[in-house]
Amino acid sequence: MKISNDQIIDFIYAEARLLDEQRYEEWLALWLEDGYYWMPLDYQQTDPLLVTSLMYEDYFMLRLRVERLTGARTFSQKPKSRCNHVIQRPFIDEISDNNIKTVTSMHYVETRMDDQFLLALTATHELRVVDDKLRIANKRVDLLNSDAAFGSIQLLP
Repeated sequence: MKISNDQIIDFIYAEARLLDEQRYEEWLALWLEDGYYWMPLDYQQTDPLLVTSLMYEDYFMLRLRVERLTGARTFSQKPKSRCNHVIQRPFIDEISDNNIKTVTSMHYVETRMDDQFLLALTATHELRVVDDKLRIANKRVDLLNSDAAFGSIQLLP
């Protein structure tokens, strides 16, 4: 089955909506189990293993994050943090066989009680078609001001 550009773009919007609506289990189901969520520390960083990153999580760590965010005994999330993604229309940079690469600029707002912060970022998704469905193979989130001092990012930009 051939995946259309509209399906790819809708997938990126749907992923952001799942995060905004705190539907983390459904979001995790979008991932391939060998995928990585990477947030580099440095502008144009090329190595997630030998250079410090803000986040470099495999599927196991993403599952732990989801369990923490949804757990009844996660006292640091009472009240829960909330987020909102405002995204531009994704660019589809590559389509080859079952591999797709998209780049999306967005503003991400995270809030908890009286605290709110805004991040400007670019998300690069590497997607694969598996059993006629799009899945996330890898996601890279580049913060516009990655070299700034940050508080704790609780959720997933």
